[in-house]
Amino acid sequence: MKLDELVLQTNYLNSVDEDLYQLLKPTPLNKAFLISYNKKMCDEIGLDYSECESKDFVDFINGKKVLKGSIPYSMVYAGHQFGYFVPQLGDGRAINLGSINSWHLQTKGSGLTKYSRQGDGRAVLRSSIREYIISEAMYALDIPTTRALALIGSQHDVYRNMWEAEKGAIVLRVSPSWIRIGTFEFFARTKNSKENLLNLADFVIKENYAHLLNEENKYQKMFYELVDKTAVLLAKWQVYGFMHGVMNTDNMSIAGVTIDYGPFSFMDYFEKHCICNHTDVEGRYSYNNQPFIAKWNLKVLAYALKQIANLDEMLEYLESFFSQHEKAYLELICERLGLDSTLSGDRYLDLILKLLDTLEKTKIDYNVFFYLLTQLKDYEDISLILDNCIYPAFMKEWFNEYKKAILIDPRSYNQRVEAMKKVNPKYIIKNYMLQEAIQKAQEGDFTLVNELLNIAQNPFDEHPAFERYSKPTPINLANIRLSCSS
Repeated sequence: MKLDELVLQTNYLNSVDEDLYQLLKPTPLNKAFLISYNKKMCDEIGLDYSECESKDFVDFINGKKVLKGSIPYSMVYAGHQFGYFVPQLGDGRAINLGSINSWHLQTKGSGLTKYSRQGDGRAVLRSSIREYIISEAMYALDIPTTRALALIGSQHDVYRNMWEAEKGAIVLRVSPSWIRIGTFEFFARTKNSKENLLNLADFVIKENYAHLLNEENKYQKMFYELVDKTAVLLAKWQVYGFMHGVMNTDNMSIAGVTIDYGPFSFMDYFEKHCICNHTDVEGRYSYNNQPFIAKWNLKVLAYALKQIANLDEMLEYLESFFSQHEKAYLELICERLGLDSTLSGDRYLDLILKLLDTLEKTKIDYNVFFYLLTQLKDYEDISLILDNCIYPAFMKEWFNEYKKAILIDPRSYNQRVEAMKKVNPKYIIKNYMLQEAIQKAQEGDFTLVNELLNIAQNPFDEHPAFERYSKPTPINLANIRLSCSS
């Protein structure tokens, strides 16, 4: 399909009061140009690849061209940031363009909106590259996420400190929904709060929970399903060692997907209290604390919904969060370890807890460990793994327990390894890789951006030219904390 044949829908504008969003035109970047486009996402919306290499496509992302049906707008929301309530936030640098094929298109870095507060409405090249690539990496690992269609750069100066200008960029990102827990928080505090909540909830159900449209207690059931989705989402994050970095309620999706990538990180060497955001001085959003914060955020949502759903019943259902999370986590980690996940995960709980302790003690790269586990010829010679441990003695001890556990698996060794290879990728996108792409991009070379996108989308494949990216993160670059502007 040609770009001019795409027809976007803006149903949100017909669903809520006009004072709960802002209609506006984007502010284009100076001398914008295409850096990359995502063919897989083109397939999702039915866009011809050739269209993405046109000037019209760049103009579309840059706000100079408006597609049929599109009415650009920004949304208001509130949020708890690091536990403290902020009554009004909103799309301070994002503009919604409309939806197609259930994907909502949004540009990030498109200029000032009335929700920008003290911001400049812009996104810099480095943060845009990071979000563009990592969202596709998450998708390839079967972790629910927003995605990205394209990335443009520019010669537009953007200042993140007073001494040096960076170049502005825009990510055209897509999501099944851009509604957040914080959106419900804001609507619950409006003048006509009950009516506004009903309208918002009806919109969300129609867009993301359509099977509930004619159900009784549909708002409660929407909440229940989000609890279920979030429990699994957090399990997937932790199984792959992912840390979001800023799990504010305004960064939590009502559709149960990963949203708003800032100072994120995939674990390098395992550290259960790892913090990837240097602003998070208290460790509120540390690796180990993420499920607790997810439940806390869902509790905030329950209180925001109390005018249209039964609060006591929602809070009662929320108590199932940790048991659901643990069940999903144990099933997924068993799959990565080649253990029979059809058996009760509790059967392996002690072994898994010992593994996490062992990984922390041995200082082995977290995801490299799981990949190397699929490369062993047998479980007698584990030198391939031991050679990657700084303190290997602990790993030898754990492997003795592991070998006993797999004896009850009816599969052959080869069957088990083949199953493990489907969930243990050779490549995980790490921050040092992204930084290499960013440095080249800042020099005008965008080759590595596109090569990393290919690796991110195909993490289980061989990439001979980038074999070094399958190795442990260099120790001097491991578990580095990033800023929110990263």
